[in-house]
Amino acid sequence: MSVAQQKSEKTKLDRIDRIRNIGISAHIDSGKTTLTERILFYTGKIHRIEEVKGKSGIGATMDYMDLEREKGITIQSAATFCEWGDYNINIIDTPGHVDFTIEVERALRVLDGAVLVLCGVAGVQSQSITVDRQMKRYGVPRLAFVNKLDRQGANPFRVKDMLREKLGLNSVMYQIPIGLEDQHQGSVDLIKMKAFFFDGDNGENIREEEIPDNLKAQASEYREKMIETLADVNDEIAEKFLNGQAVTNDEIIAATRKAVIALKIVPVYCGSAYKNKGVQLLLDAVATFLPSPRERTNIAFDQENKEAQVTLSAESDKPFVGLAFKLEDGRYGQLTYLRVYQGSLKKGEFIYNVQRDNRVKVGRLVRMHADKMVDIDSCEGGDIVAMFGIDCYTGDTFCNEDIRYSLTQMFVPDPVVKLAVKPKEKSMVNNFSKGLNRFSKEDPTFKVSLDPESNETLIAGMGELHLEVYVERLKREYQVECETGMPQVAYRETITKATTFDYTHKKQTGGQGQFAKIVGLIEPGEQNYEFVDEIVGGRIPREFIPAVDKGFAEQVQKGSLIGFPVVNVRFRLQDGAFHEVDSSEMAFRICAMAAFREAYPTANPVILEPIMKVECETPEEFQGSVLGGLNQRRGMIQGSTSENTIATITAEVPLSEMFGYANDIRSSTQGKATFTMEFSKYAPVPRQKQEELVKKYQEKRAAENK
Repeated sequence: MSVAQQKSEKTKLDRIDRIRNIGISAHIDSGKTTLTERILFYTGKIHRIEEVKGKSGIGATMDYMDLEREKGITIQSAATFCEWGDYNINIIDTPGHVDFTIEVERALRVLDGAVLVLCGVAGVQSQSITVDRQMKRYGVPRLAFVNKLDRQGANPFRVKDMLREKLGLNSVMYQIPIGLEDQHQGSVDLIKMKAFFFDGDNGENIREEEIPDNLKAQASEYREKMIETLADVNDEIAEKFLNGQAVTNDEIIAATRKAVIALKIVPVYCGSAYKNKGVQLLLDAVATFLPSPRERTNIAFDQENKEAQVTLSAESDKPFVGLAFKLEDGRYGQLTYLRVYQGSLKKGEFIYNVQRDNRVKVGRLVRMHADKMVDIDSCEGGDIVAMFGIDCYTGDTFCNEDIRYSLTQMFVPDPVVKLAVKPKEKSMVNNFSKGLNRFSKEDPTFKVSLDPESNETLIAGMGELHLEVYVERLKREYQVECETGMPQVAYRETITKATTFDYTHKKQTGGQGQFAKIVGLIEPGEQNYEFVDEIVGGRIPREFIPAVDKGFAEQVQKGSLIGFPVVNVRFRLQDGAFHEVDSSEMAFRICAMAAFREAYPTANPVILEPIMKVECETPEEFQGSVLGGLNQRRGMIQGSTSENTIATITAEVPLSEMFGYANDIRSSTQGKATFTMEFSKYAPVPRQKQEELVKKYQEKRAAENK
């Protein structure tokens, strides 16, 4: 290998090793957008710092939706690229406000590491717990940054203990503050054992000094604790520590990096983003301790090989694989944020969309800085970029035309709540459909449909709140005020015993008549719908059998109990008769529909309702009232565990009983409990409830037929 080749190999290696894809996530108002704003200032991306709720009315760079500027909150996660020393850092600013968290989950899919921002006064709050749970699910290594140390009552040591107690993280102080509240001046780095002060109007001049005398003892104590924690997770450090030998700074850095990436420790940094203190040292830690794309394992599923798992590598000479993790309506059409997991992509190349089964041309590639963009010609493994004008959905995988890898399994849970919506004024219909169309593309769990009977537009999603947020966004982003109906549950019907059918369809109206006869069995099945042809000896000609299948399939769309789809049925067509002249496809289709309507009531039909798996987290003192509340809602308690004064209760509760639960649990626990729910299964409703639902449906039908 020539020297030039060796050199290019080294720079290629270095390029991936120098990328950091990080998220900054936290509880509401912990100051993470302010922190991002400071990071952009110190990395030279913006020339003037703007506050989130500043007097200038400009608002922070990352909050670029009008709604965000007005409220001082972050809704969508903007992706931003910046450079710190030799390192390229992509920052995904994630929302801390929303109760449903698909935005955060999406961001976590594409991150390699994260900074968990905590308020120095409030410490670990409910949303920090939710965010942490998601980070654990995706195995994201993280650093903690205790912010707002300039505020009254700030105490980073207490926050470090809360990280241990409430989140079960092995948190370790890597810095201690120099002064707190209005005395906060800087921090002591426990690896270098130096004090750092931040001078200048915006804290851009860092002054390194010896540790003040009054902090020397505390600094030594915490450095000792840091080495002790590292000794628990690293054998080499443990050996030196037990033998009383000195551990060098390089050894501490190497051991910390290893332990952070293995999710064994969480280093705690401290400062005040608003007062411009401690941010540069946090950036150093991000570069030093968080992993590069090469150090994370990403799995894809090979669609051509029964979804076999394939491990991706960030090298640029491998076939290209990337994930569209966010869509936005830009000024120049749809903007698609893409994380490159493997290989490289150049402007003008064709790539293949695995989920949509089509090839697309990459017309324009850009790198994002909040809502400003810089055009680029190519990107490689580990990069986060955006493409223009490519029609796709969130979560779509793009790859080289020679392979068919998908980064997600194709499973999206079915929506469980429906809501009828309509614009208040006729003139808004155009914007109304535009908005709904865009939201259903951005969010795979949000579905839009039309009710054929009432002609109403129905939106469906994973819960009441999920739908409320979209109704609010229609108002904000598309100026469409909506009227909403009552939430509806997606019931199903099924049969519980086998029954026979024997039906003859005859119609004679002058000219060609209609004739068809079918005989067979309807029985409970494993699949949603199954048709078995058991005809022998040409009792029904071959060409008419698909028409019978079609008739049954059409009729199960609407059961006769409450008008919901009938599931888990098997039709066995065993015999029949036909007429040389009068039989037709139409006649057999009508015959099948009528045969099912006649036989269905004799098969003991029941109504199925969606059952949700509900998980509540509550302080122990409210455990009784939460259990009582779940029991009142026909909940089956599955289990209850208690850890660090927080009780976790799991239960299975019918979805129809969960409406309004968010308000109830908040009021009965002073707002301290949180709950999550996800679809679990369908189960029969109690007899009394079934009678109520049937009666209601019959009354509604009678009213419509008047």
